[in-house]
Parts: sequence; C-alpha cells; structure tokens
Amino acid sequence: MSDTVRPFHLSIPQAQLDDLQARLERTRWPDCETVTDACQGPQLAKIEALVRRWINGYDWRRCERMLNAFGQYHTQIDGLDIHFLHIRSPNPDAIPLLLTHGWPGSVLEFRDVVKPLTDPAAHGGSAGDAFHLVIPSLPGFGFSGKPATTGWHVGRIAGAWVTLMHRLGYARWAAQGGDWGAAITTALGYMAPESLIGIHLNMAMFHPTEQERAAADADEQSMLDDAQRYEQEFSGYYKLQSTRPQSVAFSLADSPAGLAAWIYALFQDVSDNDGDVEAVFELDHLIDDIMLYWLPNTGASAARLYWETMQSMRQGGMPSAPMTTPAGISMFPHEQIRLSKRWAERRFAKLVHFNQLPRGGHFAALEQPEAFVQEVRASFRFARG
Repeated sequence: MSDTVRPFHLSIPQAQLDDLQARLERTRWPDCETVTDACQGPQLAKIEALVRRWINGYDWRRCERMLNAFGQYHTQIDGLDIHFLHIRSPNPDAIPLLLTHGWPGSVLEFRDVVKPLTDPAAHGGSAGDAFHLVIPSLPGFGFSGKPATTGWHVGRIAGAWVTLMHRLGYARWAAQGGDWGAAITTALGYMAPESLIGIHLNMAMFHPTEQERAAADADEQSMLDDAQRYEQEFSGYYKLQSTRPQSVAFSLADSPAGLAAWIYALFQDVSDNDGDVEAVFELDHLIDDIMLYWLPNTGASAARLYWETMQSMRQGGMPSAPMTTPAGISMFPHEQIRLSKRWAERRFAKLVHFNQLPRGGHFAALEQPEAFVQEVRASFRFARG
C-alpha cells in the first residue's frame, strides 16, 4: 500500500565505502587560495585536513548505528518515498513536533536536541515540556526519494508534511524549522491545517519594507547590514543553485572532496565560529552530514530545491497578510537573515514567543543545542494543558 509506514534499516554496502575511500585518496587538489583568510571560500588546508580525517579515523558505521537507533522509516507521499526519523517521548502526553532541516543540513542537524526534547525530565527540564519528534528528510535529500519531475517546491513539501503527520496518527501537532525548514514551516503556518497548533522558527524569511528600512533603529540597521553582506559575499551558492543547479551537479556527484568543500563553505560562512569552524562543529559531525549527501548521491537533487522554489516564487510568494497561526521566533545573532520583534509583530498576528539570543548562527540546533531546546520549549508552552 502506498500509504504504508515502513521501518528503514540503514546498512551501506562496504563496496560503496571502499569506492569512497579510493576516490578520496585520488583527490586532485586545486591551487592554494591567494589570501590569508576564507574570503575566497574554504581554505585548502581546511579541506585537506577534513579529507585526511575522512580517510583515516572517521567511522561511518558509528553514524549508521546512531540513525538506526533513532528509528528510521519510509512512507510514500504524492508518489515519492519520504525518509524520516520518528522518536516518541516516554511521556504519552508529549506534543508531536515536526522538525524540518535545510541545506546543506540533514536530519542530523537535530542529533543533539533529540533526547532533551523527548525526555526533558532527564535533561534538566520538566516532563511537561516533552515532545514526540518527527524529523523528515526533504525530498531529494538524504534517504528520501529524488524527484524525477519538476514541482517539488516549498508549498508542495509543506502539504506532504501535513499528510505525514496525519498518517502517523497525530491530530494535534507543532512544527519547527530553520533555512528551508523555516520556509516550509512558514508555509505550514499560512496553510493553517486544523491539526497545526503552532510553529517555531530560528530563521524568518521576509523582506523589510522601504518604510521599515527608513525607520530602522541601530539594532535593525545591523540586521539590514548583515543581510546585505550575505547577499554580496555569501550567497553565490544560492544564486547558482537557484538558476543552474545542474552546472554543479556533476562535481557534487563525482568528487567527495568537491562535495565536502561545497557544504563546508556554508558551515563556515553563516555559523557563529569566530573563524574556527571546528571549534563549533566536530569534524566527524561535519563528515556525517556530508555522507548523507554522498552515499545516496543527492548533491544534485538537493541543489534543485533552490531552482524549484525560485520557479514557484514567480507564481507568487508568501501571503502578505499577517500569519494567524501562533508563532514563536528565536533570533540567533550570526543568522544572516534576521528580524526585530516589531518587524515580527507586523507579520505574525499571534506572536507567542520572541527572543534574541547572545550566541549562535544559522545552524542553531547544532551550534547552541541547549539554547535551542529552551527556545522550543518556551514557544509551545502556550499549548500545554
């Protein structure tokens, strides 16, 4: 049956890992950058060190065991196999929470928040703050199916997520997201299915009006400056994947070192790392994430989400009226696209939580897991009995 939820056990054939090892050992390296910082992109020495670790010492089977222990499943929605993690809380009254990742992330973005969210009593919280977690891989990402035709844009994915939560038997649930996960969660908020009780965002995709720009205070002007810097310095990947994703697809599919550098660049550019990526993200954790693109060969299909969404935006973007679904927003200071509370209040009619955090960037759940958990808990306390 197409609506069957099937357990999924991950066991990558050793031949695939051997092929990866051989490719890594045959890497043909580019010339070194001509600057002393990362303004030209990932530095040669950084990617060489990552590849050395990948060849000597990295253990994929450790990651595989972790994913299998979480509980993995497949189900077909709208003709496409969707992979997801489903972790139930020991508290039967927990709120079901849909967590959606972005690019170049994966379901592993939430690896450090699973236990505190599902079992808060064992992690410094109250049992009453518990969540059941549903963490899907976006279409074309990880171990979800790859769309073979056009049309899998943000709105269609949001509709698929409603189907997924209904199929799992959840009549009342919440949603959270950053990056593409924020876009999909925002679309869910505007769709406002009866079962959705609220959303939480750690990134808000919006465009300030000319009046808001003109009246910006010092904090808001800093947000505008960061957004402009992102557009000018960091958004090259976005523009390429939005317009010609197939141009980079061949490199992402054929070269593990090339895929690693393409992914590493964003972890470098938009996290709160003070110039030292490995001080924020364990190198093995970065490689784990890269593996969820390399092993299923999803570099190209993931990149096409940008193109798909750009096509759909030409048909019309998000509604202009304020969202009526209850919303919580957490702004981490090194997220490049941020908004102030007064800007948020004009766009979210029921803003149940808003906070600006002292540390953290684009990958909030990975960079600041404790703060992320506290923000999610605070955002949905309004819905507790």
